[in-house]
Amino acid sequence: MNGLELSRAFFEEYGRPMLEQQFPELLPHLAAGLFGSGSECFGYDDEISRDHDFEPGFCLFLPGEDAVDRRSAFLLERAYAKLPREFAGVRRSLMQPVGGARRGVLRTAEFFAEKIGSPDGVLTLAQWLTVPEQALAECTNGALFFDNPGQVSQIREGLAFFPEDVRRKKLAGQLLLMAQSGQYNYRRCLAHGENGAAQLAAGEFVRSTMAAVFLLNRRYRPYYKWSFRAMRSLPRLSLTAELLEYLLTTDNEGDLARDKYDVMESIAADVIDELMEQGLTEAVCGDLEKHAYSVNDAIADAELRNLHILAAT
Repeated sequence: MNGLELSRAFFEEYGRPMLEQQFPELLPHLAAGLFGSGSECFGYDDEISRDHDFEPGFCLFLPGEDAVDRRSAFLLERAYAKLPREFAGVRRSLMQPVGGARRGVLRTAEFFAEKIGSPDGVLTLAQWLTVPEQALAECTNGALFFDNPGQVSQIREGLAFFPEDVRRKKLAGQLLLMAQSGQYNYRRCLAHGENGAAQLAAGEFVRSTMAAVFLLNRRYRPYYKWSFRAMRSLPRLSLTAELLEYLLTTDNEGDLARDKYDVMESIAADVIDELMEQGLTEAVCGDLEKHAYSVNDAIADAELRNLHILAAT
């Protein structure tokens, strides 16, 4: 079983009975599940990723001290620590991972404040523009096993994806970067004999394209090492992942350079088709820069629309 399945099974066999038997008065205030940092929270864990932070365990979320006081939280922590040290052939870790505890008893407000800077999940426009996308992914991945007060579910629902105007602002910036790096600077760098700069341009095109594809799918992009894996499972433009890998892993010599530029133009055409299908652009051309400004011009919020087009990249 994968990490999320292991966590749920461990909770159902040991966690839920512990709570029901030892803390029935606290149950109305508690939520439990597994989400946050770690490949298992995304369903990406495998044999290689089990070398650290992989264990049977779950997150137990507590509200503020007015509902669950410090002593009750301490008793919950002790009870959690006494759960079996091994389950389904996997031992629980005795050490905290770098960055702090990822399992066990957690205050809901502290968890979300650490991830996104907001204890209740409510974000200002500035926060929506600047919070790392991978942090938002970690707030909404995994699963809740139960949520009696409903607070955690409500926060996760509110963070499900960027508000539409924010999505458009971010998308406009990524489209402009795609145009600059792939449709313009890649060939110019090669013409100057700057092969290293050309590869940087190709890498920038890959990064910006990947960001745009996730935005077009209304999905948060996870930590970079899982981005290609996540991209292959997207419902729209998923095949673009293979082309982007080609751009990253191919030299910039002779026919290969010409082929790479053709691949960039093909990707740009596919992205433009998707923009048009979603009604995000009024431009009618193959120039991604013009589509970028068209997407930006359609942002309803005037303050956001008038920010620099790259303000959210």
